[in-house]
Amino acid sequence: MLSFRSLTRAALIAGLGVAVAAPAAAQTYPTGNVNVIVAFAAGGIADAIGRLVAQKLSDNLKQSFVVENRGGAGGNLAARAVATAAGDGHTLLATTTALAVNDTASKNRGNNTADLRPVAIVAISPDVLAIHPSNPAKTMKEFIANGQKASFTYASAGVGTAPHIGAEYLFKEVAKAQSVHVPFTGGAPAVTAALGNHVNALVLTLPTVTPHIVEGRLRGLGVASEKRVPAVKDVPTYREMGFDVLSGSWVGFFAPAKTPDAVVLKLNAAINELMKAPDVQAKLAQIGFEPISKNLPETDAYFKSEVANWGKMVRAAGVTTD
Repeated sequence: MLSFRSLTRAALIAGLGVAVAAPAAAQTYPTGNVNVIVAFAAGGIADAIGRLVAQKLSDNLKQSFVVENRGGAGGNLAARAVATAAGDGHTLLATTTALAVNDTASKNRGNNTADLRPVAIVAISPDVLAIHPSNPAKTMKEFIANGQKASFTYASAGVGTAPHIGAEYLFKEVAKAQSVHVPFTGGAPAVTAALGNHVNALVLTLPTVTPHIVEGRLRGLGVASEKRVPAVKDVPTYREMGFDVLSGSWVGFFAPAKTPDAVVLKLNAAINELMKAPDVQAKLAQIGFEPISKNLPETDAYFKSEVANWGKMVRAAGVTTD
């Protein structure tokens, strides 16, 4: 029978082995192809940014980062697949704000947010409130004041999307306005409805609306960001107009929760470095997104704050995505 001293020595040696193995694994990572599962269909924002980052990681880390689109259930199918994958850094999730939204809005998603850990949040774009130029309201305050007296319609890209939830929180919880949601199956038909003056307002992620604001086909009333956006610099923030709401869409990368710290740190550093490349920043600017660079503790804190912020808005708006 082994003595207590022998057992203790064996446990210490085993623990030391694990401690040494994690940094060693990070030094050799990746040892093969990395599967990047995008939570939405090809052609969308998550896909475009996911592929951009994957290609740069392939170049910089000398292994193939292979993109696989696995859309469905508002991003839950892909999240579930990554959450249950091996925690070795060779399966990653590329997703959007939907992950934070679904933490509260989706009760049947099949996994917990805690089953994933943030690697990097790479880009963000705010929501924008816009109206047809024929609308008598010249400012967001005027439009909201009118909406507190009589009901109005607003278009979004669909039920449960971040702009829909942000708009419901703005109009009903913060402004106490009489809004009626008109959901569409994507941003393009929602914009078409606003351009045709078939709805009173439009709330979407900014890139879809920017050219119409710049060319005067729509009037931007406010952006739901902390500061103004250079592409539409004359459009004030919601907060400038007196409405304390932050709402927008980001794209980020996540790994299974059991992925070693050293591997996640290496990925975080590699992604932050590639986001500094002028060609990457130019491509993001073209689609209306601002690059983000946060170290791992900052990324963790940001994602937790997003889960809390969207949870507050989802509960207030009474929206579910199941």
